[in-house]
Amino acid sequence: MTTTATISTTALQLRSLVQPDGTLQISLESTPMPTPGPDEVLIQVQATPINPSDIGLLLGPADLSTVQVTGTADRPVATTRIPERAMPGMAARVGQSMPVGNEGAGLVVAAGASPAAQAPLGRTVAVIGGAMYTQYRAMPAAQCLVLPPGTTAAEGASCFVNPLTALSMVETMKREGHTALVHTAAASNLGQMLLKICQKDGVGLVNIVRKPEQAALLRSLGAQHVCDSSAPTFMAELTDALAATGATIAFDATGGGTLAGQILQCMEAAINRKAQEYSRYGSAVHKQVYLYGHLDTRPTEVHRTFGMAWGMGGWLLFPFLQKIGPEATQALRARVTAELKTTFASHYARTVSLAGALSAEAIAFYGPRNTGAKVLIDPSME
Repeated sequence: MTTTATISTTALQLRSLVQPDGTLQISLESTPMPTPGPDEVLIQVQATPINPSDIGLLLGPADLSTVQVTGTADRPVATTRIPERAMPGMAARVGQSMPVGNEGAGLVVAAGASPAAQAPLGRTVAVIGGAMYTQYRAMPAAQCLVLPPGTTAAEGASCFVNPLTALSMVETMKREGHTALVHTAAASNLGQMLLKICQKDGVGLVNIVRKPEQAALLRSLGAQHVCDSSAPTFMAELTDALAATGATIAFDATGGGTLAGQILQCMEAAINRKAQEYSRYGSAVHKQVYLYGHLDTRPTEVHRTFGMAWGMGGWLLFPFLQKIGPEATQALRARVTAELKTTFASHYARTVSLAGALSAEAIAFYGPRNTGAKVLIDPSME
């Protein structure tokens, strides 16, 4: 193993544990320093985002009003309660201390003996491999994306999940025969990336947000069709936007409540504006809504007022990438690398240390998964 600096024998790692009595505990555990194998590198993690999918593992269905923090300033322990009704869904992870963090970036400080592992030594790389809320992470060199010179770990920390999700939404749209799309929670980092992609590629996009200030933000970025679901004119404005763009596929990050059904209803209304004859079965144009998030934890309500040609289901990034294969996936990754500081630039509301991520105030900030409240963890911070 080749190293660029003196390395400790242990590293702190953030872990989430569900106890049998319904207590969820988040703590920092001291773990043995990973030793990279011949084809692996050791990364000093310097930036790792808290994505909504990370919060799902970190906090699960916990009641955030019950958060309590004990321990010390550098080794806090946060606990919260999981409602009894949610515990059956936690059965498979009870008693398991689980590492958290999908993606991140940092400096390669040690490497195995193979040429592939030696190549990124001393370079800043981005990775997606889980267990990234840690000070050091060993990863296969083949899975590392070497960031362009002058790119910081913070700039590269979110270069997998959100960028590839946004690109894959457009790719799904094309492969399923649609020509324009709808996106909810559209003022998020992901939503802003999707807007820039559609602007560059000439794809029609309808952006749905939940607050007037989010609508203003997207319009300032050049968005043509922005609909605020809190406005009394939402349904009429959404129908107009769908008629203008011809969008017949939607990606819904909220997941719960009535929004998915409202989108289908407005799609049907927009299509019927051009209908030549009436059908009691509704239009024959297929309308599709994919639920890819759960920002709204209520049950999904669908009131069928949009004919029979429709579909609703789940959509996840990684099964889609497996479906399209390595060559197509690599093409998407290449675009992300080329446009990392433009189309796929991420913005964070704050940066915290590993210990800082466990403060009651921080959990209250990122736990609700509000748009504009994205947090970056820097495990190298004291």
